[in-house]
Amino acid sequence: MRALCNANNDPLLVDLSEEAATAQLGQLKLSTLEDQQWPPDESSLSKSETENSQGFDPGSPHLPWDHPFYDIARHQIIEVAGDDNFGRKVIVFSACRLPPQHQLDHQKLLMYLKATLDQYVESDYTLIYFHHGLTSENKPSFGWLREAYKEFDRKYKKNIKALYIVHPTMFIKTLLILFKPIISFKFGRKINYVSYLSELEDVVKCDQLVIPTRVRDSLPSMSPPHSPPLPEQVFGVSLVMLRQKDPDNHLVPVVMRDTISFLSEQGLEIEGIFRRSANVTLVKEVQLKYNSGATVNFRDMEDVHLAAVILKTFLRELPEPLLTYQLYNDIVNFTCNDNQAEVMKTLVESLPEENYASLRYLITFLAQVSANSEVNKMTNSNLAVVFGPNLLWGRDNAMSLSAIGPINNFTRTLLDQQHLVFT
Repeated sequence: MRALCNANNDPLLVDLSEEAATAQLGQLKLSTLEDQQWPPDESSLSKSETENSQGFDPGSPHLPWDHPFYDIARHQIIEVAGDDNFGRKVIVFSACRLPPQHQLDHQKLLMYLKATLDQYVESDYTLIYFHHGLTSENKPSFGWLREAYKEFDRKYKKNIKALYIVHPTMFIKTLLILFKPIISFKFGRKINYVSYLSELEDVVKCDQLVIPTRVRDSLPSMSPPHSPPLPEQVFGVSLVMLRQKDPDNHLVPVVMRDTISFLSEQGLEIEGIFRRSANVTLVKEVQLKYNSGATVNFRDMEDVHLAAVILKTFLRELPEPLLTYQLYNDIVNFTCNDNQAEVMKTLVESLPEENYASLRYLITFLAQVSANSEVNKMTNSNLAVVFGPNLLWGRDNAMSLSAIGPINNFTRTLLDQQHLVFT
């Protein structure tokens, strides 16, 4: 198998046999890693450190010690970082966190990545790959990379809307040239190179990404300084402030009222509602209208999914999650039992007035969506996967796999028991 390509568009024959490809890749200069501080193996931990590592800390990015993927997850190579600016789930892969080859089961890493993506591939999603820190010591073999690409069949490729390769080097660009014969044209168009963090800001709020320090230090940020909110700004503003600015002192913000009102009329029977993304330009235009104080009428727009994306985006951009940081540990530790409705009722009634009213308004609507699940395919479980990470996240903004399950479980149970919780 051969590929035709070089920087000057002159034909260059590249032999794609694994031996030849590996030899060529081995000659490429990889990005350097200033401090090769790999996460320690359990065998190298002290007794007290080992005991602590085996306890399940809900605030930790690690899975419990007895989880089958614990030995992979503890390296934090793969993270889930909420939604991007267009309502798509964000999966982050950090190459600098890959330990040396002999310390990692790469086949298990592939299974772990697939298990992570399996939770989101039915919806639109975005992949961000931080390439800095890949060295000759920790880079996977060419054969593994080829196998990994083949493992990700149409199920995974269909709804990935973009792959952002941050801090690309000659290694990664040459690798993609070698892979060109087996990469579909459609998938190839989704690949984007990113050299500055400011470029990522157009896609996702970098504050919600837990970017490794060595990656952040290696990238020129060029990000504009944070400016104070506009007088009429709605997105990224606290619920208390939005209520104070509302002429009618509404407890539920205008964005939630507008989107939910429209979706209650037009979106209940749309298959996959809340799983699709919307036109990027339209999303920005609608946000700008709200932030400038203009009235938004979704009935004048053709795309029902636009309102769904705007609702998720509004929730994700709140300075503090709707369920608040204060309830984070209680919700992550929540377990289903005989008095679960009472426990949930106590928790949500402890929320600030604006949060409680907005949560009740949202959950009541989502119960309507679920009631039409035979048509729209959005059961309580599916809605929980979509909305859980938009209702609660940790103070560092990233969503670890250890927290996703409990948060989604709490959201699903809240939807199941909403008639008892909100009485």
